[in-house]
Amino acid sequence: MEVDSPYEVKLGNFEGPLELLLHLIKKNEINIYDIPIALITQQYIETLDLMKSLNLSIAGEFLVMAATLIHIKSKTLLPPSETDEGVEEADPRQELVWRLLEYQKFKDAAERLEERESLWREIFRREPAPSPELLPEEIPLVDVTLYDLLDALKNVLSRLPDKKLFQVTADELSVKDRMQFLIERMENAESFLFEALFDGAATRYAVVVTFLALLEVIRLGLVQVMQGDVCGPLRLIKTKNLSPEGDQNGRA
Repeated sequence: MEVDSPYEVKLGNFEGPLELLLHLIKKNEINIYDIPIALITQQYIETLDLMKSLNLSIAGEFLVMAATLIHIKSKTLLPPSETDEGVEEADPRQELVWRLLEYQKFKDAAERLEERESLWREIFRREPAPSPELLPEEIPLVDVTLYDLLDALKNVLSRLPDKKLFQVTADELSVKDRMQFLIERMENAESFLFEALFDGAATRYAVVVTFLALLEVIRLGLVQVMQGDVCGPLRLIKTKNLSPEGDQNGRA
């Protein structure tokens, strides 16, 4: 069920198709030099379908990459051919691997610059470290990407009952309502698990609206989502911006 509203989430600079491919490679623990193109193409298209259902802004480059993956997949299904000199044609995945490696190189450089900026910003002021009593199992924590959140959302949606019966009850939840719910919940807790956010959400509509509200609260800088390791649970942690003033901004 799609959210029938004009609400749309814009993606960041490092959340394009190459970032999605790197995420899938990391999640599946794949050797970047030997990408199982059929598996990656299937998961890539599934992720695009989920993004569309959430009204996430999908630029044309995502669709171009989907077409590229399908083209590479079709070429890998053909028997290898040889040139006039008897040399086999290059691996059709080779150009994609080169693009991913170049992208990873620039991404790593950008992250190093961001770390340096953060270091200089905090050089005269040190924030208190997270309390071990709050997050014993997740320390040290790292930021997650949109695609990590989408994977976690898939797990939540997969546990919903598959209701085939026609329902006449109308869902009246809005993104604004769920933002207020999330902010009020964070007022009483420093952090809680991502999946706990969907306790009581019995329909796909409720889950999707809650997820969109979370993305908006993250965009406002009121909540940060962290993870202890690649397979660990996601945890929502309120930021220093979640003050009474920030609360009012979030509810406006």
